[in-house]
Amino acid sequence: MSWTDADTTAFNHQTPINPPVWPTPAYEAPPVPVRRTSRGPLALAFVAGTALSAASFGLGTLVTRDRSDSNEVADAGGILASEVSNGVAGVASLLGPSVVQVETPNGLGSGVVYEDGFILTNHHVIAGADSFVVRTSEGQTFTAELVGSDSRNDIAVLAIGPGSGLPVAGLAVDTDPEVGETAVAIGSPFQLQQTVTAGIVSALNRPVPNADNGFSAMIQTDAPINPGNSGGALANREGQVIGINASIRSDGLSSTNIGIGFAIPIDVALDVAARIRSGESLEPGLLGVQSSSSEDNEVGVELGEVTAGSAADQAGLRAGDRVLSIDRAPVTDFTELAGLVQSKFPGETIEVLVERAGDRLTVTAVLG
Repeated sequence: MSWTDADTTAFNHQTPINPPVWPTPAYEAPPVPVRRTSRGPLALAFVAGTALSAASFGLGTLVTRDRSDSNEVADAGGILASEVSNGVAGVASLLGPSVVQVETPNGLGSGVVYEDGFILTNHHVIAGADSFVVRTSEGQTFTAELVGSDSRNDIAVLAIGPGSGLPVAGLAVDTDPEVGETAVAIGSPFQLQQTVTAGIVSALNRPVPNADNGFSAMIQTDAPINPGNSGGALANREGQVIGINASIRSDGLSSTNIGIGFAIPIDVALDVAARIRSGESLEPGLLGVQSSSSEDNEVGVELGEVTAGSAADQAGLRAGDRVLSIDRAPVTDFTELAGLVQSKFPGETIEVLVERAGDRLTVTAVLG
């Protein structure tokens, strides 16, 4: 098995640009970044196309969904994200105008208008390029500037400037998706702009290898995503973005969809975007623990070592503690633990549920 970027497709008859090769973890081959599609014969990458206009710089729409009341969703000034009554068609109609196609000299990818004048996409969509064109679902084009990007988290921010009036996507912030709920992907696979596919959320917090030889905790979905979808939206049934599509798992023979795709959780994407725009550090958070080498059938991960002076040490974690969850996300192996920690940043606080001598306790750690 292998992993591939989900992003670009070729639209000129030039030599296709191969997707980046992600590091191979010790236990299996890495996910294939769903890269942008190269400008040549159909290449391996995801391209999400949507009509895009220039937008003004301002506060975007952060929509929080309260699952106890699904009849109405709070709106903060962008697309009204009330309950979509006609299923996937309603999601496509609501969110489609906020999904754009990102074109570079190297190929194509997708993007999401997450704030007025600003677009989220993948780092691997814009990597190595020095010019960027954003194309809307209606065929309008705008020149974009790269604000910055983070290769480890595979997030980039483009700016198109004020004045477009392009709809801002509703974002499902501070609300974890549920395994089994509807997932809708919108993007431009193989240069097929505004392609809509649907499936479910297959799993949460999957540890996926990243460009820093570490792991990122991602949303797994079976909604079909293919080269060109990279940077596009993964949405819930209310038409709110829950993740930014980034990579797929392949069979090692091809780089097209076999029902296992991965998206960067929207909360992580927004945190990274905010740091990019403010110039803050993009280094991963450090806990300072190592797992025990012993294998057992117990739940959680037993700590074999806690580094002196580390965030774990200062929080009171000890060798022999069994980590059960981080911020209420279950931990079943050390790669999951690493992915959950490395998706945070220095100075951020996490809650770690551990089992110690038969008792369960929660400790708070400030990551280094």
